[in-house]
Amino acid sequence: MVSATGLASCTTTAGSSARADAIRIRGYYFPWGTKRIPYSSIRSIRRVTITALRGQGRIWGTANPRYWASLDPSRPAKSIALILDIGSLVRPFITPDDPGKVEAAIRAHSTAEVVTGGDRRRPIV
Repeated sequence: MVSATGLASCTTTAGSSARADAIRIRGYYFPWGTKRIPYSSIRSIRRVTITALRGQGRIWGTANPRYWASLDPSRPAKSIALILDIGSLVRPFITPDDPGKVEAAIRAHSTAEVVTGGDRRRPIV
């Protein structure tokens, strides 16, 4: 299991080989449900800088129906978020403690494109 600490982690399926197959986002569903996203479903990763009006003040949920911020009580102290395009209308907005480690794990196990220049299009979450 590759763990990135915080509320997002990369997991393996029990009984399988050591190959990681999904990212798990704890606190995604109310009240404490976990969302499991297979690496094969991740189309792209966008790294964005967050500010008080652009996601940092949002502990859980959204003000924008295109994004969903998983529960993260420590989000106000963080400055980087990852937005995952999984091919659905709503995109997970996560703030792992070590975004570089989560991004690297996703890139290592999928064909996800890393979208750059995300600061110009930071969402209001």
